[in-house]
Amino acid sequence: MTTIGFVRHGITDWNIERRAQGQTDIPLNETGRAQARALAARLKKERWDAVYASDLSRARETAETIAAALGLTVRVDPRLREIHCGQIEGTVEEDRVLRWGYDWASLDLGIETDDSMIARGMEAVMDICASHPEDRVLVVSHGALIGTLLPVLIPHTDTSEHLHNTSITVIRKIEESWECGLFNCVKHLEQLAI
Repeated sequence: MTTIGFVRHGITDWNIERRAQGQTDIPLNETGRAQARALAARLKKERWDAVYASDLSRARETAETIAAALGLTVRVDPRLREIHCGQIEGTVEEDRVLRWGYDWASLDLGIETDDSMIARGMEAVMDICASHPEDRVLVVSHGALIGTLLPVLIPHTDTSEHLHNTSITVIRKIEESWECGLFNCVKHLEQLAI
């Protein structure tokens, strides 16, 4: 059985500004780097066999920090990227309302669909399971991708809580279903003054 630890990347300046990042390659800020180091120190005490990451630098750097602590290398997979936000990338809510009105979310602004995210995310997860049938694998990705995949993988678990930066959610594949052992945990951030 494969165990996957989904990790959301560390925080960025655009996260703080509530700016739609999408697939724009925004780096971690110093707080995000500290969050990644704190998670790496926590995970170093556990057994993990592989680390996968989105190719966007905020996820890749988070993964590299963790992998270095574990003595592993990062395997980059573009299918683990964040949702493509189309025309809203780089905007905040106020920008969107000014440009397209209050019902901007109902417009076709080139935003990737949930079905598209689920298809590419599930394909990546199934490939990871096939390559690591008995392993514990960390997958460092993004809030929207992880948050869209989890209800599909673990529909019997309440996954409505907003995923925190560097949170870890651990699920285990047992035959054809998944069990959630840990959801959205950020206990490693308790010692950081964030």
